[in-house]
Amino acid sequence: MYQFKDYYNNQVTLSFKDHPFSKTPGHVWVICRYKGKWLLTKHKGRGIEFPGGKVEKGETTKEAAIREVKEETGGDVGSICYIGQYHVDGKREKVVKNVYYAQVDSLSPQQTYYETDGPVVLSALPADIKEKLSYSFIMKDDVLVHCLEYIKNRLPAK
Repeated sequence: MYQFKDYYNNQVTLSFKDHPFSKTPGHVWVICRYKGKWLLTKHKGRGIEFPGGKVEKGETTKEAAIREVKEETGGDVGSICYIGQYHVDGKREKVVKNVYYAQVDSLSPQQTYYETDGPVVLSALPADIKEKLSYSFIMKDDVLVHCLEYIKNRLPAK
């Protein structure tokens, strides 16, 4: 289990165990790969980030993750796996998010990408991502760092 402060100085606890904070979290975040590259989206307000969002009534977190990837990037998820969960003890609310890792098989242009400007495909994530103004605050704390390490060390390379 990891504990640290996020971009806004909120306490964050991250775990790679099976749903340690909630069996039914309200949010998802999906770290995506597409053809050996990183697949992100450009949120209209926050900047570049991996897809994610709220779980809608009647859907599982996995279904929400697949839907969010499709809505925000046009990506069709080929495979997806749960990798962890984190809890943010925010000033206004407490948020629990499942983190998934997905392989996207194809990208299709869409009429709308909802609150985003669509897909962003990168060969590599910037080493200085925390200093980049074009990136979302979601990309600037240790959730990303630890999740990328987990993916590198514990999941088969694709």
